[in-house]
Amino acid sequence: MISRNTVRGARMLGLGAYRPRREVGNAEVCRLLDVDPDWVLARSGIRTRRFAAEDESLVAMSTAAGRDALAAADVDAGAVDVTLVATMSHTATSPQVATQVAHELGAVNGPAMDIGAACAGFCYCLELAASLIASGTADHVLVVGAERMSDIVDPADRSTAFIFGDGAGAVVVGRSDEPGIGPVAWGADGSQAGLIVQQPTWRERGADDEFPGLRMQGPAVFRWATTRMVPLAQEAMELAGVKIEQLAAFVPHQANARITDALARALALPEHVTVADNVVDTGNTSAASVPLAMHGLLAAGRVEPGDGALLMGFGAGLTFAAQVVRLPAVLAPPADAVA
Repeated sequence: MISRNTVRGARMLGLGAYRPRREVGNAEVCRLLDVDPDWVLARSGIRTRRFAAEDESLVAMSTAAGRDALAAADVDAGAVDVTLVATMSHTATSPQVATQVAHELGAVNGPAMDIGAACAGFCYCLELAASLIASGTADHVLVVGAERMSDIVDPADRSTAFIFGDGAGAVVVGRSDEPGIGPVAWGADGSQAGLIVQQPTWRERGADDEFPGLRMQGPAVFRWATTRMVPLAQEAMELAGVKIEQLAAFVPHQANARITDALARALALPEHVTVADNVVDTGNTSAASVPLAMHGLLAAGRVEPGDGALLMGFGAGLTFAAQVVRLPAVLAPPADAVA
């Protein structure tokens, strides 16, 4: 049981996912990087990732994932009170992705907004959704994490080009007699903002037309994640009143396999706890990472709906969040085409 001191409980009712059609292996990514594909695998644990095509926009991927989440939850789009989309890769400042997704789905009876909290964005939105339901403001909230990281990563940048991929995941959060989303442990550390930045900014872009891509200080990010996230995970479990042996799964942001392995070791996870590891074939999909990882575990039958899981997101900002949840239902097979 997950404890949460709220008047109305909330849980994830249904989960959907969208993975772009095109698979991109390490050999292709390495053409501009002057590194060996085996080096990429050893450094990140990534073999392939998905890159979105022109017709696989953020709106299209989010809509496809959202539609499957609604179907899995058996909730009509008209019953959605709020639509939240977590993304950091939208290349247009207006309109927001969420307003268009809500329109495409028919979730037009409430507000819609984007949340820009990078790789922690989905976990941030999950807490916002649970709080909206607890307060009585909403009965159903659609939460989407969606990224086209291939749009904002410089393909010649050795710090980022081999890491990131594209995709979308979505959940429907609804009322529940028994809380299925634990209290969040979260925060932000702007003193470390320079570890992951867009450089140059669009304003600073010079006459040489330098690509304003995402730049990352990988070793420093690794050290930060593997030290700061362990006490965060422990705080989330304490807030939820859950012991680590009660978990069925650990679903951290799929930054890279080395970080996931280090976190699992530091937390001393029992053998029965399944650790999400789909970074190997999705890459780092930022705000889409956690829902895609949840979906991968459920679709493969490695965990079951209703199982307890520890979710964790962390990334640029720096932003971080973790919460204990009950896993939702999914449709099988997963969506692989824009509907």
